[in-house]
Amino acid sequence: MSKLTVEALLDRAAITDTVYRYATGIDTRDWALYRSIFADEVDFDFHTWSGAPPSRIKADDWVAGVRGGLSGFDATQHTLTNPVVTLNGDEATCVMYMSALHYLVTGEKREMQSLGGYYTDKLRRTGDGWKIHACTLTVTWTMGDRGLFTIARERWDARQAKAQPQGVS
Repeated sequence: MSKLTVEALLDRAAITDTVYRYATGIDTRDWALYRSIFADEVDFDFHTWSGAPPSRIKADDWVAGVRGGLSGFDATQHTLTNPVVTLNGDEATCVMYMSALHYLVTGEKREMQSLGGYYTDKLRRTGDGWKIHACTLTVTWTMGDRGLFTIARERWDARQAKAQPQGVS
């Protein structure tokens, strides 16, 4: 293993801080924080979760979709651990284990859906710090009812419709 420089250690800390803000932004519903970690366009590959092919998405659209998909849950908890950062000048790859808990209360029923695996994020150094320009989720296990995501989304959509002023579409 090569000797790490102070600059490399600082970069590794900044990169892991960026990736940790992924979980913090979602779980605290701080969508500005969540958006701040991404380049303007990002290559997302969540096929092991969604079955959809990888695609390049505007970060604003991605954040809006995640907001709509997760804000209807009563709580979420995304945990990221064991970061392995590979630096290559102004580019880096960060691989982290992940687990995500999604909690939903409907009436007297309390339900949870969880999944685990790892993220592989590709980042670039910018004038505003390290930004994710590619994100791959590899799901290795799931537990619980995936249908909770549909219920949470419907709940969020209903809240948004209720908050919409009459006559505005």
